[in-house]
Amino acid sequence: MNKKPLIENVFWQREEECMPKDQLRALQLQKLRALVARVYASVPAYTRAFDVAGVKPENIKSLDDIRKLPFTTKSDLRENYPLGYLAIPRREVVRFHGSSGSTGKPTFVAYSKSDMDNWANLCARFLYSGGLRPGMTAQVSFGYGLFTGGFGLHQGIERIGAAVLPASSGNTARQLMLLQDLRADYLICTPSYALHLADGIQSGIIDRSSLNLKGMFLGSEPWTENMRTRMEEGLGIYIENNYGLSEIMGPGVSGECAFRNGMHIAEDHFIVECINPETLEPVAEGETGELVFTTLNKEAFPLIRYRTRDISRLKYSHCPCGRTSVRMSRITGRTDDMLIIRGVNVYPSQIESALLAIPEASPHYMIEVSRPKHMDEVTVHIELKPNSMVDSISELNVIRDRICAGIANITGLRMKIHLEPPNTLERFEGKSRRVKDVRTLKD
Repeated sequence: MNKKPLIENVFWQREEECMPKDQLRALQLQKLRALVARVYASVPAYTRAFDVAGVKPENIKSLDDIRKLPFTTKSDLRENYPLGYLAIPRREVVRFHGSSGSTGKPTFVAYSKSDMDNWANLCARFLYSGGLRPGMTAQVSFGYGLFTGGFGLHQGIERIGAAVLPASSGNTARQLMLLQDLRADYLICTPSYALHLADGIQSGIIDRSSLNLKGMFLGSEPWTENMRTRMEEGLGIYIENNYGLSEIMGPGVSGECAFRNGMHIAEDHFIVECINPETLEPVAEGETGELVFTTLNKEAFPLIRYRTRDISRLKYSHCPCGRTSVRMSRITGRTDDMLIIRGVNVYPSQIESALLAIPEASPHYMIEVSRPKHMDEVTVHIELKPNSMVDSISELNVIRDRICAGIANITGLRMKIHLEPPNTLERFEGKSRRVKDVRTLKD
């Protein structure tokens, strides 16, 4: 089992994080019943949805009764734009956040003073578990704005008593200078940007020995275990995964412990379900499905059975760390960014996993999907590592064939492989954009 050396007192809120399961379930039911009664009375969108579903607050008598309640989707938020799910008076809102609006107008969420307090503690839980302590410095390389990542982690760091270096995103040379000159203990950003910075460090732009970097907290996009292993071995640091989404809270919904056998979900704040995205029925423990969250403590913008579209698995088994909450596996993709290639469901993370198993391949790649002559084709552009460039066409063909076979072994599909020289593919300072799907442009 991959774990880092245990340190004393890894709990930010020991009582809540280690609550006996029967006590936790009783607390969840109490909060769920209060939540349903509150939103039925104060949120017209939920009043209508509950009435259509034929459910009243008094029908919720057990946790299993949550399945009587309707799902909430991103489309529901857009249809009730901008603040149709607001459950408190506008004057009590202290913060707004929202999505980027890349497919139209953003979807907004709101926070009360109590929400902000809870959010800070939820972020502090996984940061503290990962080793952040008072007196240390954490460099936040998430964007500061409507996106919840920067501000969410910022307040968690301050709650612990550590110093915040709000570097925001972009300007890689400046990021590396700040890491070196202000000697940050931890870096917080997306996995793809961490790769970008790691490339800069390993290429000799700055001397690794001049850094004080102990670890990273990465989140906000799917990534693989191979990617983590490469960065940890290359930089000599410890990297932890965490999960959140703006509609539910932002970062802090779940995070890893030292044993790294899944991310512990804060079940005293959220009820999580894992469903088959087609049948909408629960999947068995350990089976892959779509995560669905209900917020138990959010005052300003509570959501019931929100369909995240994120694909994961749930683990209810005992964790040696002492936390009693359910754990989720890393996100492997989304139901709405899943690629259907000739009838086969493919996630970019599957292709990435195959690529990173090839020693000559770098972590930088682009997946291009096209449909010439009415047949789907996938071309994977992958950079070779600098020391893997060879002059012989036969040697390049061997590398190409190994990559192709690795992808086919995981996905069941043979894809075209283009080997690219180092530093030729686009780098990303925010969320990565690994897929270019041009099929609709050619239909």
